[in-house]
Amino acid sequence: LSESGIPQLVQPMIWDYAMDIDVEGKVQLLEKYRRCGFSKVWFASAFKGATGVSQSLTLIGHHLRNQLEWLQVASRSPADALQGIALTGWQRYDHFSVLCELLPVAIPSLAVCLQALKNGGFSEKVIENVEQLLGMSNLEIDTFMR
Repeated sequence: LSESGIPQLVQPMIWDYAMDIDVEGKVQLLEKYRRCGFSKVWFASAFKGATGVSQSLTLIGHHLRNQLEWLQVASRSPADALQGIALTGWQRYDHFSVLCELLPVAIPSLAVCLQALKNGGFSEKVIENVEQLLGMSNLEIDTFMR
């Protein structure tokens, strides 16, 4: 890779939507990319659509934990290595599948994930911000929203 010149042309993106990603493995992968000459790397997480092809509702807790795992990777990586986090929202697993987790049911998850990334973690402040922004009185993280 170093000799090809590719590292001067592109920035790799490391994707993982699990709620228990291999933090150490991701840090090591980022270090390998850096040794190859890539100056910046992107991470990709998801706020919806990565938990099952027929999933109708969004389980916020799963996606929140994914963001928190990526924040751990970021905190253990060189400060200048991360270009950004692409917060994805998949709606279909392939073009032959039905749509899953439509955007309206996933807006609370999007808000929680964005607030967690913005604040560098999850706290009562994040819950309060999301409830206020969305006009909700009780944000449910580990159960399906009613």
